[in-house]
Amino acid sequence: MLFYEPLFLTCFPFLLVLYFAAGDARAKRWILLTGSGLFYLWGEPLFVPVVVVSALVDHLLALRIARTPNAATRRALLTLGVVQNLAILVIYKYTSFAIESLNLLLAAGRLGALPLWQIALPIGVSFVAFEKITYLVDSYRGVSKPARRFSDYCLFVFFFPKLLAGPILKYHEIDGQIAAPRGFAWNDFGHGLLRFSRGIFKKLIIADPLGGYADQVFGADPAGLSAATAWFGVACFTLQIYFDFSGYSDMAIGIARMLGFSLRENFNLPYIARSITDFWRRWHISLTTWIRDYLYIPLGGNRVSDLVTTRNLWICFLLSGLWHGASWNFVLWGAYNGLFLTLDRLFLERALKRSGAMVATLLTLLIVMIGWVIFRSPNTAHLGSFFAALAGLGQSTTALTPAASVIWTAALGAALSLIPALPGFAALRAAWQGGAVLRLAGNIGLGLLGIVAIARAVAIPFQPFIYFRF
Repeated sequence: MLFYEPLFLTCFPFLLVLYFAAGDARAKRWILLTGSGLFYLWGEPLFVPVVVVSALVDHLLALRIARTPNAATRRALLTLGVVQNLAILVIYKYTSFAIESLNLLLAAGRLGALPLWQIALPIGVSFVAFEKITYLVDSYRGVSKPARRFSDYCLFVFFFPKLLAGPILKYHEIDGQIAAPRGFAWNDFGHGLLRFSRGIFKKLIIADPLGGYADQVFGADPAGLSAATAWFGVACFTLQIYFDFSGYSDMAIGIARMLGFSLRENFNLPYIARSITDFWRRWHISLTTWIRDYLYIPLGGNRVSDLVTTRNLWICFLLSGLWHGASWNFVLWGAYNGLFLTLDRLFLERALKRSGAMVATLLTLLIVMIGWVIFRSPNTAHLGSFFAALAGLGQSTTALTPAASVIWTAALGAALSLIPALPGFAALRAAWQGGAVLRLAGNIGLGLLGIVAIARAVAIPFQPFIYFRF
């Protein structure tokens, strides 16, 4: 179920009223858990029992870990919990990919191919698995206590605003809010509604129109593309993936805020980054933080030799690429980012700092855009021809003239993405925040844009969020 579908927009106000009309915290928790369960059942009915059983295993293991003094036993219990969550992720997401890759090796050896298993990928499986692993690891480390009740842990797992595409939460970030839900507050509702409006504007007014043109470009034969068409297609996808994914995060944070919950931020103007290291501090912050806390630091982080630190970066970003999808393109994209993060440590970040803010931002954006080509291409065979088109080696036989509306939307998206990098923006923002009239006008305008976006959602076919596939 999408946040801007008529069904959700009809049901959510009823849930909101029922939730705040509940007399005590226990009733509020059960109403929210029931609503979250129904939300996920609507889209993934067959996967819900798997998650519930797995969550029960998590809960029992976390309780046992907390009560067991023996270090070896605690490590064994943690390993069991992590493995059962990874097994769900591997079975549902990587089985077909593993068989296809193995068949390539078998074909090279002139051996028979294995039959493919067609397993449907549940929406948000990667996000669910990572949060459940986080719960176990934090219980083991003593960072957070196990949930008081199994129902509380289920609410953490199934909390519907963040369920399908994050932000990736840690249990201790939200356990207090689950234990003592806030009552209705106009401030929470107003801020949440405006945040939701911002997200739906990003998704429906900017991301979707640009995504339609990007699909045409990446779906065409690259050999027939002109350099201008190829580059504009890359620019459209660069803006689409940002406004689509950050739009979902805004909607999730806004819906949660209306319910009285505060979720962590997931994006911080990533396209004004001045190095790839800076970009990954700003893009999908909850995933980057997860990789740092649960993979990079346990591997030794940067507290080891330069060679081992480089190895750790590569391991993290190869696995990050694979997390995004069961395809060699994603592995290659992870390696590409690992390469530039390594170059940042060696010399590139210092060189970019010396080059000035504008040059650093533009060069970083170019590196990111080339990475998005790897990310978006349907397969590795497509990449060589597409990069040739970017270099002007295409035959320019495919006419994909963008509509004027697409050009204007791309200009708007670029302006919203890059204007914060301009000198003086911070002062203008402070002046706007300090002016009550300007702030009120901006909020009214944002609300109207949200209404326009909802009207567009009703009028056109629904397009799912990009990160639902992950």
